[in-house]
Amino acid sequence: ALTQREQEILQLIWSGLKNKEIAQQLKISVKTVEAHRANMMKKVRVSNAAQLLNAAIQEGLIQIK
Repeated sequence: ALTQREQEILQLIWSGLKNKEIAQQLKISVKTVEAHRANMMKKVRVSNAAQLLNAAIQEGLIQIK
């Protein structure tokens, strides 16, 4: 299961923000955003952001607006 912060970052990725923009919005470092992305991809067993978003949609982890 993804943490609340990971879900928050996933939603921001879905909205089209880049790591730097996510970091600024959440007031965390870019390295922290990158670590969360890597952790999510490992948990979901995917190798890129497109696969991560696809898996998130299938699992209902993000809200499609």
